[in-house]
Amino acid sequence: MPGGPLHRSIYEQLLAEIQSGVYKPGERLPSEAVLCERFQASRITVARAFQTLQREHLVTRRPGSGTYVEKPARQDSLQFGLLIPDLGTTDIFEPICQGIMRSPAARFHSLTWGHSTGQEKDLERAAEQLCQQYITQKVAGVFFAPAEFTETRGDVNRTIATRLQEAGVTVVLLDRCYEPYPQRSHFDLVGIDNHRAGRMLTDHLLETGARRIIFATRPNSAYTVDARIAGYRDALYSFDSRLTPVSISGDFEDPAWVRRMLDRERPDAIVCANDYTAAHLMQTLISLGIRIPEDIKMAGVDDVAYAKLLPTQLTTVRQNCAEIGAVAMAVMLDRLENPLRPVRDVLVRCDLIVRASTCSNAMN
Repeated sequence: MPGGPLHRSIYEQLLAEIQSGVYKPGERLPSEAVLCERFQASRITVARAFQTLQREHLVTRRPGSGTYVEKPARQDSLQFGLLIPDLGTTDIFEPICQGIMRSPAARFHSLTWGHSTGQEKDLERAAEQLCQQYITQKVAGVFFAPAEFTETRGDVNRTIATRLQEAGVTVVLLDRCYEPYPQRSHFDLVGIDNHRAGRMLTDHLLETGARRIIFATRPNSAYTVDARIAGYRDALYSFDSRLTPVSISGDFEDPAWVRRMLDRERPDAIVCANDYTAAHLMQTLISLGIRIPEDIKMAGVDDVAYAKLLPTQLTTVRQNCAEIGAVAMAVMLDRLENPLRPVRDVLVRCDLIVRASTCSNAMN
C-alpha cells in the first residue's frame, strides 16, 4: 500500500470506513487475522493500526471479544483553549494546532484560539490575560506551549500553570515543559525526544568526519534546547572523551560577532538548536565567504518548510507536528477520563533528514 508505513495506511483505511459508516458505533471490527489477510500485513502491523485508533478514542478493545467502534462517551461538546505565546513567531506551532483541530478525537469538541484584550504588545502579559480568559470561560482543558526568549519566561510560565491548576483546568503541554531540563512539571507533555534529536545530529556529523562540533542556540531558548545540548554532549563523549563540547549563544545575524566566534572556536560543524537558528546563521556564514558544507557543516531541528529552500539545503531532524497535535488531543481526552493516571511524556517519532548542508552529495 503506497503513501507511507503500512500500519498508517491500514489505520487510515479503517478510519475512513468508520467515518463513512461501514462500521457503526458499537459494531465489532474484523479480527486481526482477517485484517492481516486483507492487507497482507503482520499481526504486529495490524495491532499498531488498532492502537492508533484506540488512542484516538475511536475503538475499544475487549479482551476475548474483539475490537469495537467506540460509542461517543460524551454527548456534550467540550471547549478547549490554545495558549501559545509564541504562535506566529515559532514555525512548528501552526501545524501542531492544525493537527489538534483535524484529529478524529476532536470531532465532537471545539477549540478556542484566544486573544488578549486591548493592544497589549507584551506577549507574556498577553499570555496571562488569555489564561484568565480561559479560566473565566471554564474551558475543559488548555493546550499550553510555554513561552521562550525572555529572561522572565520561567516565572510567567509557572504563574500560568499554577493558575490553571488551581482553577481545575486540565493542561497538556505542547513540545516543551516550563521547568528547567531535566526537571519535570505535573502535566502531560507531547513532543519529541529532544535528547535523542541532539544525539542523532551529532552522531551524523561525527560520521561525516567532523571533530570540532559546536552547538548554537539563541539566548533564553526553551528548555527543550537544553535536552538537545545534553544529547550533543553525550554523542561527543561516547565517540571520544577528549572532544570538548562548546555551546554558544549570541547574535547569529551579526557578521562581526560570528566572525569573532569562528576565529575563537574554529568549528568544522555546527549543530543548531532549530532550523530558524540555522537559517540565520547560514546566511551570515555565506556573507563571510564560508562554504557549506566544505568549510563548515550545519544541521538543525524541526524540518520546517523552508529547510529545503535555503542556499544549501539543510540537514535536520524532522518532527511530525501534525501528529503531535493529534496525539495531544487524544492525551487531553484521556486525562479528562482518567485524572489519576500518572503524568506522561508522549514522544512522537523524529527522523534524521540528511541534506547537502552536511553531505555535498546528499539526496534531498
